[in-house]
Amino acid sequence: MFIKNALLALGIVTLQSSIAAAQTPADLNDLEIAHVAYTADSIDIRYAHLALAISSNPEIQQFAETMIRDHTAVNDQALALLAKLNAQPQDNFLSQSLQSGAEAKITEMAALRGADFDKSYAENELGYHKAVIDLVANSFIPNIENADVKALFEAGLGIFKEHEAHAEMMVKGLK
Repeated sequence: MFIKNALLALGIVTLQSSIAAAQTPADLNDLEIAHVAYTADSIDIRYAHLALAISSNPEIQQFAETMIRDHTAVNDQALALLAKLNAQPQDNFLSQSLQSGAEAKITEMAALRGADFDKSYAENELGYHKAVIDLVANSFIPNIENADVKALFEAGLGIFKEHEAHAEMMVKGLK
C-alpha cells in the first residue's frame, strides 16, 4: 500500500483497482524488475529532453543534461548485463502504468512555459526520484535474486539519491 501511495503522489502512475492483489512491485521477477527500471530511466530521459526543448533556465538545463547522461548510462549497463545473461526484460503491469502516467505528464508539462514549466519539471523530478528510490530500495533490491542484477540496482540507487538531492535544491531555488 505504501508503494501504491508513493506512486499516486507522484502524479505519474495510477494503479487501477482492477490490479490483482498478487500484482505488487515486490512480486515481480528479476526480468520484470529490469523492465520497470529501464522504463523508468527512459521516461526520465524523455522528461529531460522536454526540459532542454522548453526551458531557458541554466539550472534546469544542466539538471536535464545530467538526467540524460546518468539514466542513459544506467540503461546501457542494464542492457549489457541482460546481454551477458542472455535474457530479455519482461513487460508487466508496473512498466505499463509508468508509461501511461508519463504520457499524461509529458502532455501536461509540454503545455507550460517559463517559470511554470521550470517549477513543474523540478517538482516532478523530485517526486519521481523519491518514488523510484522507495521502489528500488524497498521492493526491488530485497527481492532481486541475481547478484549481478542486485549490484546494478544498488549502484543505481546511489545515483538516484544524488538526483533526488539535486532536484530538491532545484525546487527550493525556484520558489
